[in-house]
Amino acid sequence: MKSKFMPLVVLACATIQTYAETKEPIDSLKVYSLQGVQVTATRANQETPIAFTSLSQQQIKNVNFGQDIPYILSLTPSITTTSDAGNGIGYTSIRVRGIDPSRVNITANGIPMNDAESSQVYWVNMGDFASSVQNMQIQRGAGTSTNGSGAFGASLNMQTENIGINPFFGIDLSAGSYYSHKETLRFGTGLIGEHWGIQGRLSNIGSKGYLDRASTKLNSYFLQGGYFSDNTMVKFITWNGTEQTYHAWNYASKYEQSLYGRTYNSCGKYKDENGKTQYYKDQNDNYHQQNYQLIWNQILNNNWNFSTALHYTKGFGYYDEYKKGQDLRDYGLSDIEYTTDLTRQKKMANDFYGAVASINYNNNHDFSATLGGGWNKYDGDHFGIVKWVKQTAKTFYPNYEYYRNNALKSDFNIYGKAQWEFVKKLNAYIDLQYRHVGYRLQDPKENTSADKSGVYHIHDDFDFFNPKFGLNYQIDNHSKTYFSYAISHKEPTRNDYKNNKVEHLQAEGLQDFELGYKYESSDFSAGINLYHMYYNHQYVLTGALNEIGEMIASNSNSGKSYRTGVEMEAAWKPVNWFRWDVNATWAKAINKDWTITADKLDKDGNFITYIDPNDNKVKKVTETVNLGNTHTTFSPDFIFNNIFTFTYKGFNLSLQSQYIGEQYLTNSDFKSYVTTDDDNKEVNVGMMLEGYFNTNIDLSYNFGLKKLGIKDAKIGVSLYNIFNTKYDNNGWADPHYKVATDGSVTAYTEGDLYEAGFAPSAPFNFMAHLSLNF
Repeated sequence: MKSKFMPLVVLACATIQTYAETKEPIDSLKVYSLQGVQVTATRANQETPIAFTSLSQQQIKNVNFGQDIPYILSLTPSITTTSDAGNGIGYTSIRVRGIDPSRVNITANGIPMNDAESSQVYWVNMGDFASSVQNMQIQRGAGTSTNGSGAFGASLNMQTENIGINPFFGIDLSAGSYYSHKETLRFGTGLIGEHWGIQGRLSNIGSKGYLDRASTKLNSYFLQGGYFSDNTMVKFITWNGTEQTYHAWNYASKYEQSLYGRTYNSCGKYKDENGKTQYYKDQNDNYHQQNYQLIWNQILNNNWNFSTALHYTKGFGYYDEYKKGQDLRDYGLSDIEYTTDLTRQKKMANDFYGAVASINYNNNHDFSATLGGGWNKYDGDHFGIVKWVKQTAKTFYPNYEYYRNNALKSDFNIYGKAQWEFVKKLNAYIDLQYRHVGYRLQDPKENTSADKSGVYHIHDDFDFFNPKFGLNYQIDNHSKTYFSYAISHKEPTRNDYKNNKVEHLQAEGLQDFELGYKYESSDFSAGINLYHMYYNHQYVLTGALNEIGEMIASNSNSGKSYRTGVEMEAAWKPVNWFRWDVNATWAKAINKDWTITADKLDKDGNFITYIDPNDNKVKKVTETVNLGNTHTTFSPDFIFNNIFTFTYKGFNLSLQSQYIGEQYLTNSDFKSYVTTDDDNKEVNVGMMLEGYFNTNIDLSYNFGLKKLGIKDAKIGVSLYNIFNTKYDNNGWADPHYKVATDGSVTAYTEGDLYEAGFAPSAPFNFMAHLSLNF
């Protein structure tokens, strides 16, 4: 590892030697410029030939009333969002071009935020982080080289809030449906003695959720201190998040909803000694995440600047759950088959740390370049305890530990990128990245059958070369066109190893083609982007869930698949008081030669069975069936967003509409299957997320109360889903399949109406909000 880290050391030494101190006085422009250096290396600019959308701090504030960052981004092109609780607070996620969250690279100040094993960002661990973000940029496709997990569908780059020149104090308050609320206290000292500044916030977010008991409690803070001297900035940033959310990850079937209502949540359900239905009160997810970043930004002169940063994240958490009908042999609490109820905790404790650095050159004419990279290390423990057992087979002591395993992961990357206007108006882009990933995993089984010797069963190393090339042609002062080709790779996640039960998995490969045109004038802008993303060994979501509600991914096909589409966006501001924004995506996501395992039928339509000599049980004979080309799960063919914005003398009205097309819940191309209910009546069970149209309205008024010491105030209300549309934002399906002698395949369940579940979104609801700045 020393040899791999050496380029970063050499880079830092070289920048120190070339530093030439200037005597320019500190001013607001210099302070803000200094604080943006750390994201320069991973950001796209107007000459970069890729598709991206940037959001300013003001745009974020306009929609930041308690919902998580995925919902703040929901109206940008090609985005779909999910919410377990149904109202955008709690466990939420973002998909880009249909690609699941574990394949979206997310950084803050150029530092990786994705969990090293799951490759996801759990936004509940970063409560109200949006209130501490200066700006963010989401790049669709392979994007530019960045740090952390592979960008395999998109990357989201966030810059935390700048330390301001002037002192301030502010309060943001929101409250609304489902007892949802958000309280944020913001403060800043401004620059003290022209060199020092402290800024931060305290936040509390809570909601009972739309679904039954789907409550959320989020407490967090953000604190930063900075030193500014001429062209130097050193900043220490720390933030934390403490969350408690009641489980809502089972997703109810339509049959269950018909019996118990649309808000039915089965998590924690059990029968007490009197046979009465109860819900386990401690069926919660609990986690604490603490982040630290130490950043040094240096402007060397008009052409050169660099940034280097150290980071450390400490995480610890667990979830409680009531488990019915458990075999105590799986917990080491019985030597024979013995089934009973119990409560258990699954825990994790992890450390993630590393360094990133970049040096940037710009001749301010026709050439710019960046050399950067990073090294990160993850050390995580997974363990579980049994808290209580309803009936015991042998002596039981509470808080008995029944499994424990460790994972180690290292990630090193170095990249160089350059943009050169080698012909007038024609700009060439090149971006070359090498990335090494080392993954060591002890037996990941979460029961007593796991190997407890401490041996690392999974011992995989991946070496990736990710080149990117492109051209940008500035047609005139208003128009440009671009083309890019990129290769990206992605290592398997922990769940890929667990769910596919293979010790050595292949990495995913992506070839991304982007072709676009943009037009921009003072009152109108428009753009079109065509993309084709071709995959090798893509792990796509199957529609099935594991036991803790996480989506299972598989590459159960020839390893070939693709996503192709057209993204269009436009903005028009004909007068000062009106603006119209619109974007749309038409897309196809296709698996090539998708295969399934189907139960074989004889000529009379009966299952062919055999007796397994290992356990003397009757089992069905199966066959692998190739279904040909099929639609990829959770990938709508059409997405449309429309925003009308009206402003007049402090009054603001925003009308936001979104249409999301239908989404398959399996990769089999089956939209439904027929089974029978308890009365032996045929029931059609759907396996699709139906398309939906949703509209929100935000009303607000800005005013000043300087006589009361209030610089400015904003009061308003956000009305969500004003047409009371009943739609589902997520779901799962995991049917069986059977194949007849003529080769025809049918989906089925054995009299079970629970093999497809749905996460309903809230009907009409609201959030009132008030912001005061002193």
